[in-house]
Amino acid sequence: LLLLLRTSRPHMAVIGLVDGTEHFRNILRHRVRTSPHVFSIRVDESLYFANARFLEDRIYGEVAARDELRHVVIMCSAVNEIDASALESLEAVNERLDAAGVKLHLSEIKGPVMDRLQKTDFLLHLTGEVFLSQYQAAMTLDPDLAGRPESTPPQA
Repeated sequence: LLLLLRTSRPHMAVIGLVDGTEHFRNILRHRVRTSPHVFSIRVDESLYFANARFLEDRIYGEVAARDELRHVVIMCSAVNEIDASALESLEAVNERLDAAGVKLHLSEIKGPVMDRLQKTDFLLHLTGEVFLSQYQAAMTLDPDLAGRPESTPPQA
């Protein structure tokens, strides 16, 4: 029960590019570069029935706050598994974002998760792309990112 409670609200970090690197880190902890056109979020947990809706709600809330947004990238480097409920949530996110003129992309998907996605029609309907790395996603979707000003994380 404790595991279910802990994983139902997984840590998710809005991420940006660390200057001079190809690394992406939490915007609340590091000086990073972000794009007004690309929203990138890292999910630090496998996706399954208990947390699928939490991810949906988080993405919808973030998208609503960004007028210039054209792309959402979910960085999946910490996602080890995905179940049918989470897949349905991703399909719903993809459709809703598409209706708003925003494309959904995925990056850094582990092999077993990609195997699962390839057994479904999800990738056929994905409005965006699957990128090998978050850096590749960012540079493809906003080539000007490296020249944007750095953000300063809030002081604790």
